[in-house]
Amino acid sequence: MPELPKTIRKRDDSLVSFDEQKVRRAIFNAALEVLGDEKQAREVTDISSGKALEKIGSLYRDAIPSVENIQDIVEEVLMEAGCAAVARSYILYREEHKNLRQAKVIYGIRDDLKLPLNALFVLKKRYLLKDDEQHVIETPRQLFQRVAHAVSEAELNFKSSHRREEVEEAFLGMMTRLEFMPNSPTLMNAGTSLGQLSACFVLPVEDSIEGIFETLKHMARIHQTGGGTGFDFSRLRPRGDIVSTTKGEASGPVSFMSVFNQATGIIVQGGRRRGANMGILRCDHPDSVDFIEAKIKDGAFPNFNLSVAVTDEFMEAVRSNSTFSLINPRTRKKVKDLKAKALFDLIVLSAWRSGDPGLVFLDEINRQNPTPAAGLIEATNPCGEIPLLPYESCNLASINVAKSIKGNSIDWDALKHLIWWGVRFLDNVIEVNNYPLPQIKKITLANRKIGLGIMGFADMLIKLGIPYTDEKAVVTARSLMEFFHRESFNASQSLATERGPFPNYEKSVYPQLNVTPRNATVNTVAPTGTISIIAGCSSGIEPLFALSYVRNVLSGTKLFEIHPLFADELRRRGLYSKELMAEVGRSGSIQRMNTIPEDMKKLFVISFDVPPEQHLKIQEAFQKHTDNSVSKTINLPADASVEDVARIYMTAHELKCKGITIYRYGTKEQQVLSFGSQPGEGNETSHLITAEPEYSGGCLSGTCIF
Repeated sequence: MPELPKTIRKRDDSLVSFDEQKVRRAIFNAALEVLGDEKQAREVTDISSGKALEKIGSLYRDAIPSVENIQDIVEEVLMEAGCAAVARSYILYREEHKNLRQAKVIYGIRDDLKLPLNALFVLKKRYLLKDDEQHVIETPRQLFQRVAHAVSEAELNFKSSHRREEVEEAFLGMMTRLEFMPNSPTLMNAGTSLGQLSACFVLPVEDSIEGIFETLKHMARIHQTGGGTGFDFSRLRPRGDIVSTTKGEASGPVSFMSVFNQATGIIVQGGRRRGANMGILRCDHPDSVDFIEAKIKDGAFPNFNLSVAVTDEFMEAVRSNSTFSLINPRTRKKVKDLKAKALFDLIVLSAWRSGDPGLVFLDEINRQNPTPAAGLIEATNPCGEIPLLPYESCNLASINVAKSIKGNSIDWDALKHLIWWGVRFLDNVIEVNNYPLPQIKKITLANRKIGLGIMGFADMLIKLGIPYTDEKAVVTARSLMEFFHRESFNASQSLATERGPFPNYEKSVYPQLNVTPRNATVNTVAPTGTISIIAGCSSGIEPLFALSYVRNVLSGTKLFEIHPLFADELRRRGLYSKELMAEVGRSGSIQRMNTIPEDMKKLFVISFDVPPEQHLKIQEAFQKHTDNSVSKTINLPADASVEDVARIYMTAHELKCKGITIYRYGTKEQQVLSFGSQPGEGNETSHLITAEPEYSGGCLSGTCIF
């Protein structure tokens, strides 16, 4: 064979080393799609790639070919070998990728990491820096370089065990390989003048006009910098209660929530996304009924998730069908008694109708509070995965666990490596962060809470051959998070030997346990949202939301997407066809499709294929080894009953979850995922499933996208 060229000219005119394996892979993928048989595809590849490389060598031994030159030769060789169908597939592949490149040019982005089109859409909309004319001025790789450099600067504050440059390189590698992603404000603001890097905040709401509007001002400031806020409105006196200064009547917590909601709608977070809030009210507040029904009307409080803070006492009263007292927070006196089950039934009915409210289990949260002497926890961040003290903030990141699969098992060493660097990254963020308020800086530095979580869990299970609906999935979830927490805590203790423990250490539970971490908390499970789109993996610990669907992208553009693991398995079995993909895209689920083998039906399930009890078992398995909380939505089909919701809420308390959220399909006019027909009931005339550009799984209402 003639000597092959040393370099090849890419489409951006840059030169890279010639890689003959890329030629082989391109031919193999085209042959596999047409032939559907791996052995036959390899035979075609061996013959055709040899001839193509021989021709490339003879033509370009002393010259530099372009990518197009190489692809033209591959097409010619396939046609000459009598593989017209394979050549056609290869030509279509080239055309498809040409269209993708053109779309990327329209986006105005130089894609130096070869990311999917929708990841680029999200990056352009939210994360990549722009000039005053809103033109993108950085590439995806430059974004990660900006973040890695800014966060690694924290190493200079300590006598570090690593050189700053070494740390920057490690951080950059994790992000560019899509193994690790920090929360959105870090991606947006690291290395910029804004410099606010935390996603999660809780603000206190005091029972006075001055206190309420001071909190409103603080909320606006946090939203401006890209953070989300949680509030406990339980201190506000009930509607109709006396206002001593004016002798008038109080309007109640729900009326003030509407002020917060309106203000949030006006302020776009960090100039790039709408605001997000969590509103919480105790179950014993006299206005609890108003709060429970606040979102029944479609479109009400669009910038809030709502949760009722319930106590063990209340839940026991529900079980025993006994009475429960409502207490005026101003006087601390009983207003009236009512049947606890009646209030619980109202919560359940409202959640069934609108998706809100969820429940926050206050007693369980405070049993696990690592700093009880610093105060009780009363509220959480917008998606519920971070319970925080008043004025406390937390920064998050998630590891793509699907990237830690080697063969048919989890590569625990690789995962440990990512966890240790992830903990270091988040502790560094606390150091370099620009806090929006002095009160926030004080308590955040005192407790140094971080939330390192996971995403890509559903993809991991598929790679391991474990159905999400199987008991093995629960076992895997438990062992995965147990390892995750142990190594996160070990990494935090290692940092403490280098940098010292968090200042509130003596007010924490850790001296009694004879351990000394750097951070009061280390883990959480967040919904991930757009960062999982960038990473190209499933959201958080959620099941897949669809296997084949259309995504609305830009100015009416629709992008047809197929889950890559599903497509790969169909190709391997010789079942892949565009007609089949369209059929899957009409119903989302493959459970009623006779053309799909049973073992594939078991493995490739979507959220609506998973029984509610299994959703809860997965959530409990992760919560058992998570020191913060777990964000998970129990997505229910439209025909789920009120009794189904009641059972889920009661079971979540029994399983010692810290909170619970459900969403029944179709309960809001505006949903981020729309089925042309009900899940599992696709037909020839129904429309394709449609997902909004920033939807990655979880809450279908869209309120949870954060």
